[in-house]
Amino acid sequence: MIRIILPPLLRTLAHAGYEVTLDVDAPVTQRSVLDALETRYPMLRGTLRDPATQRRRPRVRFFARAEDLSYEPADAPLPEAVAYGREPLLVVAAISGG
Repeated sequence: MIRIILPPLLRTLAHAGYEVTLDVDAPVTQRSVLDALETRYPMLRGTLRDPATQRRRPRVRFFARAEDLSYEPADAPLPEAVAYGREPLLVVAAISGG
């Protein structure tokens, strides 16, 4: 069971709580987690990654165990603590302005 913490705007869009849990088959990667998240919450398609290229959106970051995983390959295994649900995967929306 994977635990994911979504930012407030995406929680509202998905009609979800602070933390969502998903069953994800091994190997647990960013791609497999996002695939499962978009399957369970189809209204999130296109918000975290570009639907055509599958690349992470520029202002979205992924963190686990205080590490920024945003630039890791999409098929790299997530940390064991995240894969086994002991730690959540945090989705953080960057704030920008001028």
